[in-house]
Amino acid sequence: MDKIRFAPRLSVEEVEEGCVLAPKFGPDGLIPCITTDADSSEVLMLGWMTAEALRLTLETGEAHYFSRARQTLWRKGATSGLVQQVVEARIDDDQDAIWLRVAVAGSGASCHVGYRSCFYRAIPTGSAAGALLVFMEDQKSFDPVATYGDAANPTQL
Repeated sequence: MDKIRFAPRLSVEEVEEGCVLAPKFGPDGLIPCITTDADSSEVLMLGWMTAEALRLTLETGEAHYFSRARQTLWRKGATSGLVQQVVEARIDDDQDAIWLRVAVAGSGASCHVGYRSCFYRAIPTGSAAGALLVFMEDQKSFDPVATYGDAANPTQL
C-alpha cells in the first residue's frame, strides 16, 4: 500500500471547502475520533489518533488509535477480536476531528469495560442534576477479565 500523505494547511478556504485531506493534529500530535456503529448510529467511543493511526485506519480499513494511557498505537480488536471495520470515515469542517462509522466484529462491543458503547451511563441534567449516573446498558456484551486477562487497565486515576 502507498502511504497516505496529508496535505499542508495552506488556506482556510481549502481546509473548509476543498477536497484535500489536511488534518490538524493538536500540540500533542493527536486528533480526536468519534466512532459510531454504522447501522444504528450509536456512539461507541471517543478515541485519539496520531498521524500514523489515521494513515493505518485509512489504508487498512480497520480502526487504529493511539492509547494515551499506554502511549502506544493499537488496532482496535487486536486482543479482544472486536475489530472495527471502517464503513465510512469523515473529517469535520476545520479538519481537526475524525468520525468513523464502523461495523464491529463479534459481539459488537467497543468498550474495554465490556459494554457495547463506552458511553453506557447517562448524566442526570436539569432538576435531576447532581444525582447518580444512570446505566443505559443493562448488561455487558462480554467479560473483560476473560477477554483481557491480567492486562493493565487503561483507565487512569
